[in-house]
Amino acid sequence: MRLLTKMLAALALMLPLPAFAQEGLEIIGRPTDGAYGFQPAATELARDLHWLDSMVLVIITFITLFVSALMVYIMVRYNSKTNKTPATFTHNSPLEVAWTIVPIVILVFIGSFSLPVLFKQQEIPEADITIKVTGYQWYWGYEYVDHEFAFDSFMLPREELADYGYNDDEYLLATDTAVVVPVGKTVVMQVTGADVIHSWTIPAFGVKQDAVPGRLAELWFNAEKEGVYFGQCSELCGKDHAYMPITVKVVSEEEYQKWLDGAIEEYAGLPQPYQVASAN
Repeated sequence: MRLLTKMLAALALMLPLPAFAQEGLEIIGRPTDGAYGFQPAATELARDLHWLDSMVLVIITFITLFVSALMVYIMVRYNSKTNKTPATFTHNSPLEVAWTIVPIVILVFIGSFSLPVLFKQQEIPEADITIKVTGYQWYWGYEYVDHEFAFDSFMLPREELADYGYNDDEYLLATDTAVVVPVGKTVVMQVTGADVIHSWTIPAFGVKQDAVPGRLAELWFNAEKEGVYFGQCSELCGKDHAYMPITVKVVSEEEYQKWLDGAIEEYAGLPQPYQVASAN
């Protein structure tokens, strides 16, 4: 299979195959050296996660500052120099009730916002496009189930990056074939594993799903901006775990139609008609 992929890649350098129908796309979802925080959100799911993270950060920062200030106050007010005669009581019922109820209220407050975010990810909407992704040691296989064609996706060696239009700093991120989807459409990924547990994730989309052998799980996303997005297998799956990246290209509907026509011809899938263009 690896040999076949290399042969197709070589042919792609001479023919306008669908892998090169998205030249000039902005690379958006990728890690940045020296940076911290999230990648730019490209879906509603990712924006929800970013907001939830910021909200929880404010709460835990306030709690940390409050507890730290309280500890400093206790150390200064009740040390042996300023408090020669220690108190002899052992209980303070109002205080004990307060430090039981207040954490419960905080957790309920956080849960009231986090559970809807979780449910939104887990409630799979009707798909415009359905793609089955299978994790292998150590590459990804993709099947566009609506058109019954499939291909494998391998990490690009450093010396082949330029041939595929990538820069040298995209090494370990770029793949020889990419998942291609249209912007603004609901994509449902059916995720499974062929050998051990893998995990399919695109951080900029705010999605991650374990690929468990014998099980078929689902995730969904609706990308809002055209571009190239990267992910990585996120479940330790063996010696080459670090070398099975994920590449997703989000393109216009017109470019997707062109890519789909070429992909069907190349991978011998079912012909059109194709329904995404007419979907609302």
